[in-house]
Amino acid sequence: MSARGPLYQPPRAALAPIGQPRHRRAPASAPARATTSDRFIEWLATGLMLLAVIATFAISSAMLTNWKIHYLTAGGNFYEKLHPVTYFAFLAFGLLLLRSRGPIGAIDRMFSEAKLLVVYLVCWLFLLVQMFVLERPFTVIIDTFLLPVVLCLVIWELVPPQRRLLVGAVHLTVLVNVLLGYYEYFSGHRLIPLTLGDVIVLGEWRSSALLGHPLTASGLIAAYVLALVLRPALCPPLALRLPWIAFCLASLMAFGGRTSLVTALAIIGLYAAIEALRLLRGKRVPLPAAIIAICVCFAACAVVFAAFDLGIFDKMLLRFSSDKGSTLARYATFNLLSHFDWNELLLGPNPVRVNALQSQLGLNYGIENFWISCIVQFGVIHTALLTIGLVCLFIEVIRRSDNAVWAIVLLIGVIAASSVSFSSKNIQLAQFIILISLLLPRSQPRIAVPAPLSERGGYRPIPA
Repeated sequence: MSARGPLYQPPRAALAPIGQPRHRRAPASAPARATTSDRFIEWLATGLMLLAVIATFAISSAMLTNWKIHYLTAGGNFYEKLHPVTYFAFLAFGLLLLRSRGPIGAIDRMFSEAKLLVVYLVCWLFLLVQMFVLERPFTVIIDTFLLPVVLCLVIWELVPPQRRLLVGAVHLTVLVNVLLGYYEYFSGHRLIPLTLGDVIVLGEWRSSALLGHPLTASGLIAAYVLALVLRPALCPPLALRLPWIAFCLASLMAFGGRTSLVTALAIIGLYAAIEALRLLRGKRVPLPAAIIAICVCFAACAVVFAAFDLGIFDKMLLRFSSDKGSTLARYATFNLLSHFDWNELLLGPNPVRVNALQSQLGLNYGIENFWISCIVQFGVIHTALLTIGLVCLFIEVIRRSDNAVWAIVLLIGVIAASSVSFSSKNIQLAQFIILISLLLPRSQPRIAVPAPLSERGGYRPIPA
């Protein structure tokens, strides 16, 4: 009998047959292998989405034209007619379909959580059928209307650490565009020529940076400023957030977008009035935050008066007093519809006749209203279907976003009603979708940890 007692048994590893290892790891199970491969695929999709975000805010149609890529101009191959963001987004979406659940299971789960996107895609399919029937180029509606849905589906599938990487890319690209906007405004040198199709626009003082057009840049920077103002969690240090907001807001004077500037100032003013009312009703504010806010406000006022005295804002103020016929062009936009009969308005008129009427009415730069431009291109029926689809898309986006999204949706509506916006071939709607989905996600509610039974008056152990 040994010292360990009669019941002692040697370890199982000691009884292993000779020639076999004593410590053998159990083979990885199928769910574990699937989870590892799924994570690898998701990080690959994140890398593609990182390229998509950078290309969204750094590669414009004017840049592609400057690189001799026939994106908006006539000629070229089919692959030139799609924006690089479209390729990155669709590749990321295709990778997510290769996860262990399978393409059918992944698509079923994606659309079961966002049923209104099915309505949007049905409306988009009607528009695609019309493009084929009328023998019109259908790549217009891929970049403009299909790309935002694919971006939404991919971004919603990513986990918070992966999204934070994309959020950093958004901040960085916006910073680069703001700095380039100031550089172009003060130096008078434009990095990328401003083009409308094949025509180079000369004598334009408004900056465009890497976003291609002053109005596009103004709308995106205004949306970014509203996100910073209404979502403090994007930049928690108050001493950094307030100067950054003022720096980006002042760049709207360089980009020269009157509608975006006025809308952003009106929303910020309304928000400031609401916060002042809350302070009067007894809302508590940390003393350092109040001191920093007062100092930044006084410094901003001093900088504004100094810039006004130096004549920095003269070009922008002239835009309000003399808009070079922009207001008359908007009146001519409404007059354009009176030149078509009901058959043309319902199904869409002949594009050749539309171009002739636009030249006659002085609308060479485009129809500055989204719905009127869609009626002229697609007809009333398809414009109504497209509007229903866009409403469904924004309902799904708003449902997953913070309450601050309402301000950006209002800005998008104002921009759509006062400019060409999404009625032409561009990625402006995709840019707004990226800003909302990445910068304004809905905060996850905190789940309270239940107290132990001993603290809730339940069973308490009796000491021995």
